[in-house]
Amino acid sequence: MFRDFISRRAESARTTPPPAAEPAAVRLVPVQPAGKGGPATPAQAARVAQVDKALRDKLDLKSRLHEVLLTRLNLSVLDRVERSELKAEIGALVQDFLSSEHIPMRADDAEVLTDELLDEVLGLGPLEPLLADPSVADVLVNSWRNVYVERNGLLERVPVQFRDERHLLRIIDKIVSRVGRRVDESQPWVDARLEDGSRVNAIIRPCAIDGPTLSIRKFSRDPLTLDRLVERGALSGQAVRVLTALVEARLNVLISGGTGSGKTTMLNALSAFIDPRQRIVTIEDAAELQLKQEHVVRLETRPASLEGAAAVTQRDLVRNALRMRPDRIIVGEVRGAEAFDMLQAMNTGHDGSMTTIHANTARDALSRLEQMVAMMGGEMPMSAVRQQIASGINVVLQLARLPDGTRRVMSVSEITGMEGDVISMQDIYRFKQTGRAQDGTVIGAFGATGIRPKFSERLEAAGLSIATEMFVEGV
Repeated sequence: MFRDFISRRAESARTTPPPAAEPAAVRLVPVQPAGKGGPATPAQAARVAQVDKALRDKLDLKSRLHEVLLTRLNLSVLDRVERSELKAEIGALVQDFLSSEHIPMRADDAEVLTDELLDEVLGLGPLEPLLADPSVADVLVNSWRNVYVERNGLLERVPVQFRDERHLLRIIDKIVSRVGRRVDESQPWVDARLEDGSRVNAIIRPCAIDGPTLSIRKFSRDPLTLDRLVERGALSGQAVRVLTALVEARLNVLISGGTGSGKTTMLNALSAFIDPRQRIVTIEDAAELQLKQEHVVRLETRPASLEGAAAVTQRDLVRNALRMRPDRIIVGEVRGAEAFDMLQAMNTGHDGSMTTIHANTARDALSRLEQMVAMMGGEMPMSAVRQQIASGINVVLQLARLPDGTRRVMSVSEITGMEGDVISMQDIYRFKQTGRAQDGTVIGAFGATGIRPKFSERLEAAGLSIATEMFVEGV
């Protein structure tokens, strides 16, 4: 039944005479790092060279097998074949090839090789084991030779390589073409997503000097909730109850933080408390939000065509969203002139809207918003821009990834209005770092500042009264 998608080796196929000496079985060995006191010893250098040769041999063998496999596959019917059936056939082909080439290999190594070939055909090749590893949050490919992952907020190099630069380019093209995007010399960078929602950024030559670079922020199959963030020490239970009330009372929230600080995670967690009866429109460059409500309209930007036309920006989508009768608008991240349209939405009846922004402090987040609105052009005075910000945004959540890799809410700040030409703010909750443990762990506490926010009146008006004790310092 498999003749439709893989052709058997003909009985008259050429056989290769056995070589004078059989090569050693291909098996990777962990690299031992050099001593801390200086360069690697001769024994360590020899071991690294042995590992490098084993890896090159394995990649060469995979390349040869992959070429053979492609000549026998009917790609048009692969999507109708069960993975287990295809694996059995590829496994038989591997055994046939190893036998004909007189290459000895342990059974478990042959099975690993079969799985890797299956990943090449159906998935993303060397990346598949990393994408399947639940402990990996980010996969960072710096070139075809160097691959890093993030685990628990810390980066580490992994013994994964692509066959060559062309192999990596083929994987990148496979990713971006699935979502109707492209990457080439005329457009050397691209934002895309995997089928599971993982966020992807790729950049190639000539902009990437050392070769193609690929960054994947993995989609969480089990999104973090506010309660789980409390368990991890990211914020306090008191703050969670206040943040929940903010969402339910439809206050506008700006989530600020650096790269990898958990902004999208927090946005997803907060969105869980939006009334399911409300109409939500989400706007993103690459869709990755995981809202659980049923009434959600997801919009995504589109890059320009080969002729440089037909691009759809976030600003275009925000403008269009205003005509879609939304109750709330959620912009994955404001980066440019769409910030002005987002502020307009927040000021014209779309209460409860949320967005994220890259900034190191809550005050910096407001300054960045001012700069983005200025990108729109026109003659709007800065005082008017700040007035729009002060009246549109109610709360700023500042997040950070600390030196020990943990992600925390650094502050919950309320915008209280204008004092002259300056936007006035006050911290309601704040994380105070008090030191570092011997193992590098950051020591500190997250708690109330003792200031009762002005938005408590809006919470009470919405029937969500918050006890004064929630804002008592040290409680």
